[in-house]
Amino acid sequence: MRAKRKQLINTLSLCALLLISFISVAQETTTPNRDKFIFEFGIGGGFINIENSSGTQTFEKSQGAGNFPDFKVGYMVKENLAITVSLPGMIYDFEDNDRHFGGVLVGAQYWFANKWWVNGGIGLGIDSPALYDINDGNDDWNFGKLVSVGIGYEFYQKENFAMNVQSKLVFGSVNIANDQHRDAASFGVSLGFNWF
Repeated sequence: MRAKRKQLINTLSLCALLLISFISVAQETTTPNRDKFIFEFGIGGGFINIENSSGTQTFEKSQGAGNFPDFKVGYMVKENLAITVSLPGMIYDFEDNDRHFGGVLVGAQYWFANKWWVNGGIGLGIDSPALYDINDGNDDWNFGKLVSVGIGYEFYQKENFAMNVQSKLVFGSVNIANDQHRDAASFGVSLGFNWF
């Protein structure tokens, strides 16, 4: 009993120390210099739901997935507004093959506060084999439409660099063989690394 209480006190103390450290780091940030180009790389995970019009896989079966790739390039047109091109995507399992549902989006990112932003985009949806799992049974590339919305919080800022936590919803539909279509909905949370 005494050992468990001591372990609990040590765990709570460590959590308190980490929280104080994060608060201290967050208070010593500076406003980034966002005046031209922005580059972002994100890594994280989430859930994806796939449905084929033929009923092969349904939205009732969501899969845990990794965000890959998750790149963004943009140009600041105002102090708090950027026009962006992004490459969102998630890896999922379909008929014992790894596939990638993502695309190329053109959109905008708006900072409504110093550390908070929202973004959205629309563009080309791509359903393809994962680059490491291309084989004869998994070599079809499908194209369609994709839309995305997201929100982020920059918890660490320096003059030309920021780190953020972001969430993103992506909806898409691509055409597949035999006049069928494949729909996808994904939600992801990731850690973003930004250079300005």
